[in-house]
Amino acid sequence: MKIKTLFAIALFGISFAATGQIISQAYEIALGDFRAPVSQNGVAAFKECADCERRLVRVTPATRYTVNGRIVPLDDFRKSIGPGGSGKHGDVIVLHHLESDTIESIAVSL
Repeated sequence: MKIKTLFAIALFGISFAATGQIISQAYEIALGDFRAPVSQNGVAAFKECADCERRLVRVTPATRYTVNGRIVPLDDFRKSIGPGGSGKHGDVIVLHHLESDTIESIAVSL
C-alpha cells in the first residue's frame, strides 16, 4: 500500500514539474538602477537595462533583504545601500514572483 502511495506522489510531482511554468523571474540590476521600498508594503523600483523602462513591483512583509550574504531588516537594508545607491557600486538581485506579482527577495552585493 505504501509503495502505491509513494509511486502516486512521485508521479504527481513529475507531472507538476513537467508543466514548464515559470514561477519566478530573477533580475540582476546595477545598484544605481534600483530604488529600495520605503515600507514593508511598498514598492521597489528598478530598470532591467539602461534603456528599459522603470518597473515598480510590490514588496510584502515576507520579502527577504540580504546585504553581502546576510539577511537584514528593511531599515538596515536601506541604510546599507544609501539613497539611490549614493555613489556605491554593486549589484542587486531581485527575485520577482510572477503569479503574485510581488518580490520574494532582494539581495545586494557591495
